[in-house]
Amino acid sequence: MWQQYQRLSGTQMAASHIFKVMFVNQGKVYEIYARKVSHGGIFGFIEVEELVFGERSSVVLDPSEERIKSEFAGVKRTYLPLHSVVRIDEVKKQGVSKITVLEDANVTQFPGPVYTPSTDTTKRS
Repeated sequence: MWQQYQRLSGTQMAASHIFKVMFVNQGKVYEIYARKVSHGGIFGFIEVEELVFGERSSVVLDPSEERIKSEFAGVKRTYLPLHSVVRIDEVKKQGVSKITVLEDANVTQFPGPVYTPSTDTTKRS
């Protein structure tokens, strides 16, 4: 499996591959499409490059896609924290990028904080 991931990431990946990346950010689930996804050079982050958005040739515009498109305007590469990524799929065809409200029943962020502050107010020395 790791060899397959290495084969798809980096410079060996063909330009026809499109990845759907779903991640959680500020209580919302983002769904974006990109041509390159890799483990990146920063430990604990997923590197997403060459974001792909729908063409503006259609008369009807999706406000959700326009909002995410404006949020990532001018972004060449983004780094997503590993724990915020819900899933990464290689797809044959690009879909619509969107932002949806996080529903507690369907998506749970994992892992939680590594160190939790102590709730004990009477610390011993």
